[in-house]
Amino acid sequence: MNIDYLKKILTARVYDVATETPLELAPALSQRLNNQIYFKREDMQSVFSFKIRGAYNKMAQLSDAERKRGVICASAGNHAQGVALSAARMGCRAVIVMPTTTPPVKIDAVKARGGVHVQIVLHGESYTDAYNHALTLEKEQKLTFVHPFDDPDVIAGQGTIGMEILRQHSGPIHAIFVAIGGGGLIAGVAAYVKQIRPDIKIIGVQTVDSDAMARSLKAGERVTLPDVGLFSDGTAVRLVGEETFRLAQQYVDEVIIVDTDAICAAIKDVFTDTRSILEPAGALAIAGAKAYVERASLSKHPIVNQTLVTIACGANMNFDRLRFVAERADLGEFREAVFAVTMREQRGSFKRFCSLIGARNVTEFNYRISDEKAAHVFVGIQIADRHESSVLAKTFEEHEFKTLDLTHDELAKSHIRHLVGGKSRLAQDELLYRFEFPERPGALMRFLDSMAPNWNISLCHYRSQGGDVGRILIGLQVPPDEMGEFARFLDTLGYRYWDESSNPVYKLFLG
Repeated sequence: MNIDYLKKILTARVYDVATETPLELAPALSQRLNNQIYFKREDMQSVFSFKIRGAYNKMAQLSDAERKRGVICASAGNHAQGVALSAARMGCRAVIVMPTTTPPVKIDAVKARGGVHVQIVLHGESYTDAYNHALTLEKEQKLTFVHPFDDPDVIAGQGTIGMEILRQHSGPIHAIFVAIGGGGLIAGVAAYVKQIRPDIKIIGVQTVDSDAMARSLKAGERVTLPDVGLFSDGTAVRLVGEETFRLAQQYVDEVIIVDTDAICAAIKDVFTDTRSILEPAGALAIAGAKAYVERASLSKHPIVNQTLVTIACGANMNFDRLRFVAERADLGEFREAVFAVTMREQRGSFKRFCSLIGARNVTEFNYRISDEKAAHVFVGIQIADRHESSVLAKTFEEHEFKTLDLTHDELAKSHIRHLVGGKSRLAQDELLYRFEFPERPGALMRFLDSMAPNWNISLCHYRSQGGDVGRILIGLQVPPDEMGEFARFLDTLGYRYWDESSNPVYKLFLG
């Protein structure tokens, strides 16, 4: 297929609906990485994604007769919104097939963009089901299919982003980082940039569980993934496009693979510099640029004082995901280490362990008495860099605290941290209290230090929530003859507290 993409991109009709988005320097991230990092802000489009460019350009190239018959697409995300808005602008009918599992918020967004011009059809439980049904409807109703990525006009529309980048930054650019799902965005950007500035590297970024393009380029042919991860749902594609693969083979320099934690850290980085929140796919390019710089720093040829452009390609974030992103961002940035620590079940060992943590900020502390000889503690600690977790683990081991570093353990990070506890036959005469105290570095350790050393802690649960108040749940075994001293401790502590010893939930699950 001999297509003049340079001409198609230069003549693409995208600016009826799309805007030329800013190319912004990210000062905080640039300083950290010792390079000039730029964000191409496609999240600032009216549909909060670059997808409007390709969808509109494809529909603008149709004949009057084709537009009169209408268009159809299969999508549960940004492409659907792009097609819907384009249909409304052109006064064209659009059938949008979405899986039955599509969240109502996305269905409502498509309706809002397209209004009376859009007909939404819910079919199947996956994108593949919806796509196959859309092909059937295309033939039955003589509609024109608007592919989300594998179409020259869609590719050309996305390629206008590359054109804008070169116009906005005439100086040297070391590399442009682009998220890859089906490949439409990177194919368009690469097809333009490599013909104008072949010295600029085009680097794709994919997730470890949705890396169809990386595998295809390595194999020399398109590879179909058996399944894909859904955290970065905007790039969750099992099979890349035929034309996008051809262009990637011709123009893409390499593809970098990142994990979920790295994406969460990148979302936080963008927020720090812009106060904007990207969706996971939108932050992929930023995560890739960070991984690229870090990889080079470990080699003989570090990347320093270079210009790196990242395409922030979308911001259609589900609000419910923000808690997960915040939870995992510090792990992705190697700012939190997680350990399972075993200590002798004897007085003083808990305090001795706390002294080893020192002034570091404790992000989580989970413990439940379960054995007469050994105590098992799940602890999260804020760290300065990726190497500090191994240093801490070694320190704990040297002081006879058997330690398992769980920082890279998915089971521990996703599930076990929430399941530490349960009923214990050793928790006789247990008092259960909730406390609130001012949240600042070292506050948890000072709080625990204030307790009498002979009061056995039988349960402890604390998790830093990023607020100004720390909340901790403590189970204490106080000898009967020391209840007076315990009452005085509560009165002089100066923190708010609640006695939960009679709470029915405690009785059901922990007491």
